[in-house]
Amino acid sequence: MEIRRVDVQGSSKGPAEWFTGAVRVDALFTAPEPARVQGASVTFEPGARTAWHTHPLGQTLVVTAGCGWAQREDGVVETIRPGDVVWFAPGEKHWHGATTTKGMTHIAIHERLDGKAVEWMEQVTEEQYSSGA
Repeated sequence: MEIRRVDVQGSSKGPAEWFTGAVRVDALFTAPEPARVQGASVTFEPGARTAWHTHPLGQTLVVTAGCGWAQREDGVVETIRPGDVVWFAPGEKHWHGATTTKGMTHIAIHERLDGKAVEWMEQVTEEQYSSGA
């Protein structure tokens, strides 16, 4: 058994290459090999979001606060709220983040395949993002 105490976990600013706007990433866990799962709590200020990306083994989001948007490629922008659980299938291109007026926090859970958990792509355009408004 291993307990990771909340007061020793670090926070970091979401890098501009992967996010638009103010984003805080709080690392929660990375399971040791042979397990592949890892998780983080991600907080998006209003207007903030991820870039388009995929996960080789999929991703689960558990919305814990606020109100956000999520979209898969060629899909509509969906509103997500606390208690909602979102599943993105392996290789499904998508983005997620806050709405224009409300922040959002979610726990993101995904697995590494050959050491890689995410493939980052281009930024979400203002036109793509504002289609959720």
